[in-house]
Amino acid sequence: MDASWSNPRHVLDVVERLLSAPRPRVLGQFSAELGKLIPHHAAAMQSGDCPRSPLKVVGDEAITRTVTSAELQRLADRGEPGKALVVDGVLGGVERRLVLLASMPPVGKGSVLVVVPENTEPPRAELELAARLWHVLSTDAGQRAIDPGPDMLASNLAAATARAQAITDLGQTHAATLTTLLAVLRSGRLADNVARRTAVDLAADALLELKGVVDRDQALSEEPTTAAFSLLKTQLADLVRHTEVDVDLVDPVGDVSLPQDIAHTARTLTRGLVLAALDRSATTRLRASWRVDGPVLRITVRDDCPEVADAVPARGLTERLTTLGGHWEVDAVPGWGTTITAVLPLGVAEPPELRPLDRLNPRELEVLSGISQGLRNRQIAEQLQLSEHTVKFHVRNILDKLDVSSRGEAAALARDLRLEPVAHRTA
Repeated sequence: MDASWSNPRHVLDVVERLLSAPRPRVLGQFSAELGKLIPHHAAAMQSGDCPRSPLKVVGDEAITRTVTSAELQRLADRGEPGKALVVDGVLGGVERRLVLLASMPPVGKGSVLVVVPENTEPPRAELELAARLWHVLSTDAGQRAIDPGPDMLASNLAAATARAQAITDLGQTHAATLTTLLAVLRSGRLADNVARRTAVDLAADALLELKGVVDRDQALSEEPTTAAFSLLKTQLADLVRHTEVDVDLVDPVGDVSLPQDIAHTARTLTRGLVLAALDRSATTRLRASWRVDGPVLRITVRDDCPEVADAVPARGLTERLTTLGGHWEVDAVPGWGTTITAVLPLGVAEPPELRPLDRLNPRELEVLSGISQGLRNRQIAEQLQLSEHTVKFHVRNILDKLDVSSRGEAAALARDLRLEPVAHRTA
């Protein structure tokens, strides 16, 4: 290990750079710091604290462009929180020697990082330090997710568009599986029993993959109401234990699933209202409750402070509430107390309609660029270093996604939308 890692100042500088990085660049920054400990070709992470983009990759595109969340989940199941493991596993569709870092901090839902090391047997000291750094970063990510700012909430609303595209891609993947099944069953080269056995294996794998994606999507993007409120009670436990005010936190009725952003915001609003009520010296009793009322979550905090002039929600809380389309209901009666209810819609706003080219993944955009230049499949295949069969597959998907019937229509659409030439995109 480099001697600088024995210097506490150096380690603190590294931690400061990691915690100061903007969220979109956290993985890139961590990969850069980790490269000084464990040189590696690529890294991929999956986080439970980022509903917008739980899967992120960095490094060699030959590896990262084919990484899937299913691969990350299978590897995560093998991880041990707080430890760095050297394992053999599939990443980017290829069996590789991998370094697996898993973390489950006290806050948040944890994360896993998978690294493709240059040295297949990294030194133990470097692995242990890497695991500790990853735990620090995961703890910070969990804390950020618990109390997101209005700007983060607003951007999370746009995640619906990305999810719609992911669902489309998933549907096309399984459409390809069904096509393969039909090809197997129709093949004259396979005996009937071999064809049936092959088809059954393909179908079983596809169903398991689909179930895994659905389960992961729900786990990463939703929280049961009771679990979300239970976490709130844990966060307020010390406050309730040491205050002289009689605080009653009423468990919600029913157990519907809340979008993760809604759950985070509900806890932030409740904590803010409770703290504001306790800050009024005449408060002796306080009651906080959640109730799912059709399409909205009603967060109610009631206190008995007779002075109601200051019973106004803080501006920061209002920004969080209105960003998600919510509003306040305030019932303040001098001499009796105040009831403040935050009405928080459970659904996100309708995502903006996808532009035609937004429906295409990066590889399909490159193929479309070739089509718009008048190139044939063989020429596109040579330019992108793909097989001609793969290019045909992409062309078929492009026509389906753009809802056009010919290469000419697709090319015209690409020219109208000023798609960059493939050579420029590759550069």
